[in-house]
Parts: sequence; C-alpha cells; structure tokens
Amino acid sequence: MIAGGGTRGHIGALISGLLLAVAATQALAQSCQEDFQKLSEKRNAQMMALNNIGKAAKGKMDPVAACPVARRLVVIETEMFAYLQKNKEWCNIPDPMVDNFKQQRAKTQTFATQACSFAAKAKKMQEEQAAGVAQQAQKLPAGPL
Repeated sequence: MIAGGGTRGHIGALISGLLLAVAATQALAQSCQEDFQKLSEKRNAQMMALNNIGKAAKGKMDPVAACPVARRLVVIETEMFAYLQKNKEWCNIPDPMVDNFKQQRAKTQTFATQACSFAAKAKKMQEEQAAGVAQQAQKLPAGPL
C-alpha cells in the first residue's frame, strides 16, 4: 500500500508539473504575441503616416515630411528586429520570418536615407534661394532715378 500511494504521489506531481509547464508555455506564447503586437502597432502607425504623406501629395512622397516619419519607422523596425533575434528560440520564431524582417528593415533604412537626403538637399536649395534673394535686393541702385 505504501508503494502504491507513493507512485500515485509521483504521478500527481508529474501531472502537476506538466500542467504548470503547459500553462507556462501558453503564458510565454501569449507574452511573445502581446509584445510583438505592440511593436507591430507602432510600426503600422508609422507606415500609415507615410502613406498619408504620399496621399496628401497625390502619390509623390514629400521628402521633408517623410524623413522624420521614416526615421521613426527605422527605429521601430530596428527594435522589432532586435526582439525577433533575441526571442527567436524563446518565442519559437521561424528563421524565414527573422530573415524576411531583416530584409524589410534594410529596405526601410534605404528609403529613410533617400528621403532624408532629398529633404536635406531641398532645405539647402531653399536656403540658397533665400540668400540669393537677399543678395539681389542689396544690388538695387541707391541713387536718384
């Protein structure tokens, strides 16, 4: 009888341990999903902001308006990529998903670099035009006509 009672105790402990492991796995999966969903929502908000900039300019992206939004998108995607890399095993994230996201982040980085480069050129041209107007205003004759 003692041996039988001991076996039931071990089986009960095993079942309790398995139930705890299943609950922990479910909590882990939910935690991973919640974390990634929060990051995805931030990313989607920036992507919508970029789309709205394009729509406002009738399909042409205004680099001055797009640059800061694109930079924020790169920061968010960098954060997401770091999360994917760090939690790949823990959250059971497939390698192709990590690789695809890495490629997407690189494309976003290229876009942000181009938008900010064009924005800097546009700002410089505006400054040069403003300086040119000021110089032309100084060249007007000062004597009687």
